[in-house]
Parts: sequence; structure tokens; C-alpha cells
Amino acid sequence: MQPTLLGQYGEWGAYTASPGGKKICFALAKPANSSTSPPNRPRDPAWMFISTRPAEKVKEEVSVIFGYGHKPNSDANIEVAGGSYAMYTQADGAWVKNAAEEPKLVETMRKGQDLTVKGTSAKGTVSTDVYSLKGLSLALDKIGQECR
Repeated sequence: MQPTLLGQYGEWGAYTASPGGKKICFALAKPANSSTSPPNRPRDPAWMFISTRPAEKVKEEVSVIFGYGHKPNSDANIEVAGGSYAMYTQADGAWVKNAAEEPKLVETMRKGQDLTVKGTSAKGTVSTDVYSLKGLSLALDKIGQECR
């Protein structure tokens, strides 16, 4: 499944794809910077996705790929504009724990400068990734038009 780039807005790419004939749209960014404690621990690339899947009635779902397997039953955290949002983790991914908070998170992200994501690997390494939010609002508008 090869996603199609709809446009690049600052740090955020807007994409569409149709796995199994069902159209999905997503905004995607890499961290502007990353650190680990202890330092320089190896990990695969990290990403943040915001996806809309009309067939499943999912709009602007936030998820993060960490590039490592999480410590079992550990939470990850998004910190943005002075607020903190808990994420549950599974394998190398994380999703917002309280779905009711997600629209507020996305609204805050649209207006924000950057956000920080923290997680803990199975080996106990703590990662801190900072994502720039520059261009996110435009990318979300684009996927909103494409996946109504």
C-alpha cells in the first residue's frame, strides 16, 4: 500500500491511502529532536500520525510510533501547551488513553508551537521526542477535505 502525498506543510505531510479499498487520510511528522536517558540508545525512527478513517468513523486519531518496544503496561505521555495527555502503549505504538480528550488535544496541537512525547522502552530507557507543530493545522485541513 503506497500512500499518496497530498501536500507538505512545514514539518507535516498530508497523505491518503486506500488499504483494502477503504480510504484513509493521515498527517505525519518526524521528531524535530529526540533524546534518550541513558543517552544514545539505539532505536528505529519515531513518527507521529494523526489519522482519519471515514469507514470506521474515526476522525483525527493521534498515535505515535516510538521506534522501540515499550515496557509492558507502561504509559507514554504527550505534553503540549502546559497540558499532559496519557497514552496507552502496545508494542512500539501509543494512543491517547481517554478518547474524550482527543479533540481537545488536537485543537491544542493546531494552535501550538511544539509538543513533547515521552515513553519508556522494554529495557527501561526513557525517550523524549519533540515534534514541531508548524504546518499541522494546514495538514489537518487538507486531510479533512480529502477524507470527509
